[in-house]
Amino acid sequence: MTEQANMNPTMPPAVPPAVPLGMSDARKGFFFALSAYLLWGILPLYLKLVAYMPALEVVAHRIIWSVPIAAILLWCLGLFGDLKVALTTPRMLLMATLTAMLITLNWGTYVWAIASGHAIDTALGYYINPLVNVVLGAVFLSEKLSRPQMVAVALAACAVLLLTVSSGGLPWISLVLAFSFGFYGFFRKTLPIGPAQGFMLEVLILSIPSLAYVAWTISEGSSHFVNGGADDIGLLLFAGPATAVPLILYAFGAKLLRYTTIGLMQYIAPTIVFLTAIFIFGEPFSQMQFIAFALIWTALAIYTWSMLRESRRARSVA
Repeated sequence: MTEQANMNPTMPPAVPPAVPLGMSDARKGFFFALSAYLLWGILPLYLKLVAYMPALEVVAHRIIWSVPIAAILLWCLGLFGDLKVALTTPRMLLMATLTAMLITLNWGTYVWAIASGHAIDTALGYYINPLVNVVLGAVFLSEKLSRPQMVAVALAACAVLLLTVSSGGLPWISLVLAFSFGFYGFFRKTLPIGPAQGFMLEVLILSIPSLAYVAWTISEGSSHFVNGGADDIGLLLFAGPATAVPLILYAFGAKLLRYTTIGLMQYIAPTIVFLTAIFIFGEPFSQMQFIAFALIWTALAIYTWSMLRESRRARSVA
């Protein structure tokens, strides 16, 4: 999940097509997007398998083994020319470095949280994220909030306050995930490069410190990739496709679906994570957490309703 992507549903929104979509395109887009969200939803099952490894090591291998997958994709699409331009443009490199840092913070927090038994907190973070995006738009882009959006944001704030009071501290895992992904999506939209090229550029930038970290673990004798067994090697190699494939599927799906459809589908992944945390991982779920989640779900219902209403109005005007 940033986990959920390069484009945030929590990701930069897809641009609605200029012409009406054919049914075949819509079905393809739905299949691609649904596949991405389902893969993000079950990602914690994989992360539990590598929970005995340091989170930094897992993130480093996610980055390193994503590079060849992204490179193959660019080669198949004939987009290496765009990447060459990006690598020789200082402003684009600087912005990509910023987005790469934000997504690394998101990935690192997510991997650590799943391994540490905080999957419920990660689900809450990705439920909050769409509302964080609304706030970021209002603060940095001077976008006016509608009344339903203001109510939704207020309910989310009440949920965070309730969790803070009940636990004696901020739900920092949820907030770090929500805001890191929100800012990632915000700045990623300003990067003048396509999703596939942008992902390749980011993992290329991140591969430098990742390779340095892996080299350090090898020198220290703590590398699971070198010093571990076949299972360790296989799990770390799988980190690449587990990271890149859903992002690629989402990128293709987002191009073929309306923004409102993507907006509704974005709740699939955190819902699967939430159910997995309770029924598979057996994480405790207190009464206060239930009330906080109920507030968030109510906020999302209001937000989604307002989004659908605005979409209908836009179509009627057009």
